[in-house]
Amino acid sequence: FTILLFFNCLQMKRTFDDIDNDNGKGKEETNVENIENEEEIYMKSQYNKEIEELNNNRKCPYLDTINRNMLDFDMNKICSITLSNVNVYCCLVCGKFFQGRSKTTPAYTHSVQSGHFVFINLTTTELYCLPDNYIIHDNTCQDIKSALQPTYTTNTIQTLTQSNRNLIRDIHGVSYLPGFIGLNNMRNTDYVNVILHVFAHIEPLRDYFLNPTNYANTQHQSNLVIKFGEVMRRIWSKHNYKSIVSPHEFLHEISSSSDKRFVVGVSAEPIDLLSWMLDELHR
Repeated sequence: FTILLFFNCLQMKRTFDDIDNDNGKGKEETNVENIENEEEIYMKSQYNKEIEELNNNRKCPYLDTINRNMLDFDMNKICSITLSNVNVYCCLVCGKFFQGRSKTTPAYTHSVQSGHFVFINLTTTELYCLPDNYIIHDNTCQDIKSALQPTYTTNTIQTLTQSNRNLIRDIHGVSYLPGFIGLNNMRNTDYVNVILHVFAHIEPLRDYFLNPTNYANTQHQSNLVIKFGEVMRRIWSKHNYKSIVSPHEFLHEISSSSDKRFVVGVSAEPIDLLSWMLDELHR
């Protein structure tokens, strides 16, 4: 009986040793797989970094095709094909607006079919080369970004009235004075232009809207406030490509926010618009 018990114990020990060996092999295989996965992830991250650095240092050979005479950033920023205002780009060769950058988008199709390769995002002001789809980093295009989205430093805003003495020339050689620039009359919208110029010369109001960070984080930000701020910054901009401003987007937003009370093509009293806008902006 003692001998039988000894052999049973010995067999059980061998069984447990085999299990431990199998577990050890499993752990070793798991560790090897983890190491291989980590190496693969690292190699992919390094590859992506190299590609990103390559694209960042990549020079676009098509910058000389940009035609600034065709650019008009006052128009409604919607795709000319889909009529969507989401992720819209401007072709810097022909000035038309197109959506997206992937292979199925109007912007990509336009770049292939028309041979126009340089685009700017109308929201972020980033420049892209399509269809290769890489970001363009070039200081010679800074004037385009400034024309699209004029910006003002705190010091510039504080000294704007005193320093605004010199005439500026647009790309056609026509002179204009920022703040006193002409506004297009879109069929009986002269009363809107009057009120815009009135607001543009009320310094506390003007200074507030020249800096969009003043109202960027408001709880109930309206599209009217956003479009009004954009018009104020264009009126006082030194980087306009034209000596006049066309308030297309602002007029459209007025019509929408007022439930068609103020619409293009129908004249109205300036005092009525003034009263309504003060109430809307105050909200």
